[in-house]
Amino acid sequence: MQNRKTAAAIAVAVAVSLGASACSGSESGGDSNGGGGNAKADAAMSAIVNPTDKKGGTVTYEHSSGPDSLDPGNTYYGWVQNFSRLYARSLVTFKPAAGKESLEVVPDLATGLGKASEDAKTWTYTLRKGVKFEDGTEITSKDVKYAVERSNFAPEALSNGPTYFKAYLEGGDKYKGPYKDKSAEGLKSIETPDDHTIVFKLNKPFADMDYLAAFSQTAPVPKKSDTGASYVQKMVSSGPYKFSAYDESKGATLVRNPEWDPKTDPIRKALPDKVELKLNVNPTTVDDHLLNDVSTADIAGTGLQSKTQPKVLVKAAEKAKTDNPYAGALQYMALNVNVKPFDNIDCRKAVQYAVDKQSLIDSIGGSVKGDPASTVIPPTVAGYKKFDLYPTEGSKGDVAKAKEHLTKCGKPKGFKTTLTARSDRPDEITAATQLQGSLKAIGITAEIKQFPSDKYFTDFAGVPEWVHKNNAGMMMMQWGADWPTGFGFLDQIVNGSAIKPSGGTNLMELDDKGVNEALVKGIGTVDTTERNAAWGEVDQKVMESASLVPLVYRKNLLYRPDSAANVTVTDAYLGMYDYVLMTSSK
Repeated sequence: MQNRKTAAAIAVAVAVSLGASACSGSESGGDSNGGGGNAKADAAMSAIVNPTDKKGGTVTYEHSSGPDSLDPGNTYYGWVQNFSRLYARSLVTFKPAAGKESLEVVPDLATGLGKASEDAKTWTYTLRKGVKFEDGTEITSKDVKYAVERSNFAPEALSNGPTYFKAYLEGGDKYKGPYKDKSAEGLKSIETPDDHTIVFKLNKPFADMDYLAAFSQTAPVPKKSDTGASYVQKMVSSGPYKFSAYDESKGATLVRNPEWDPKTDPIRKALPDKVELKLNVNPTTVDDHLLNDVSTADIAGTGLQSKTQPKVLVKAAEKAKTDNPYAGALQYMALNVNVKPFDNIDCRKAVQYAVDKQSLIDSIGGSVKGDPASTVIPPTVAGYKKFDLYPTEGSKGDVAKAKEHLTKCGKPKGFKTTLTARSDRPDEITAATQLQGSLKAIGITAEIKQFPSDKYFTDFAGVPEWVHKNNAGMMMMQWGADWPTGFGFLDQIVNGSAIKPSGGTNLMELDDKGVNEALVKGIGTVDTTERNAAWGEVDQKVMESASLVPLVYRKNLLYRPDSAANVTVTDAYLGMYDYVLMTSSK
């Protein structure tokens, strides 16, 4: 019989393997200066730049659009997961640290990582004592249980987040959620035997449970304060900061939470006095504010716009203030298998060969924005397997091959379709326009329709009814791992169970039995090496379906102004800066 690790050893084994595979440098250190002076390009990828322990100041973040929601239980954007750690403490979280240490999962609201049964189907967490909400009420296991129930089982009110708990908790497929379920017990497979113990009973083995527990969906919510979709207007903080102002279109102001006790929080220093979040700022203006040291960071974490890059890359003093990490993210084009003619695999293969990936990268700024992609899983995520099922010379496309498949699918002269993209992401619009030209060369006419990021999944690309009605066969998409393993990357974009009426992220509507079963089998494999190997096989199955066109393994060109302090890239949150650590001298 093969030697298998026990489930209790999984967290340590995964952390070690991820650290070894991550694209990062040394673990610590830092420059004595902020953006300029002794700072060097890419310094924050392996160190903390401008380190300080000084309290005070205001951190100012800007975003070109807005979040899907700042409600910790109703978000799927990586930057919100990162940012929400200031006001919402999950059971465990990623370590605020430089380099490979940022991939480590560490206890947060809980006293330690999850304790697993031998079969990885029962996981127990113990909560810290004395942790309080902003109103002074002590946080209990029932508040965490309720948070999970509302975030996963009430799509009528909270539709944005992932559905892992719903898929893996016993009875999750039948539970109607806390707003419809009037019983005091709630979901039976989440047990709270006392105020500081919570037990999750799963319907199948789930070896990545600690990564799931790191989601903001486990941040406690007091039932008495919950108002469903409108809870975001008056959230109750469990972290070092609380909201003093919030406007959905303008932004928010966070101030210190007097009930936060640093003795119960070993990972947050909470140095700034105030945190300002400004929304719906023109993306070029966001860049200008960074370069002029008006703001601390572009909170989206996707980097400078292509039009801004020459301003910093050609000047040594400015380039020294940049970091260019891999984002652990894939930019791709989803082909919806339920929109004609993409229900025919040869029509999908025609698009695979038509795309000129190198020219697309050149159009958005060149190599600082990433490398041509051929797989779903990026090279920096555990489980990556190198292959290319649709190779073309120099990644520039193959018109002859593309036309060959068009003929096979019965569309030799091409066809018309719709290509969606996010209006507030200039580089995404540029990429879509370049793709439009590549497709035109083989007779495919793609009409580009633009929508704002904050509504992209809830109202348009993530809504099958809208997609089918509007013939949206192609959708621009960028995805980073929910956690940095193959399962954390793949599940919510290729698993049939992730297809939702609204807020979905499986934009292809791929519901392939082989893919679905391979995902379940892989995550139930306790041995880390075997489990990681399984993800490459799933990746290949997805690419065999030709339903997803990998475009770019994304890199971010980040910029750190002189006033920004404690600046470091977190590999756990898509190569953006760590907002738990960041502070400002202003």
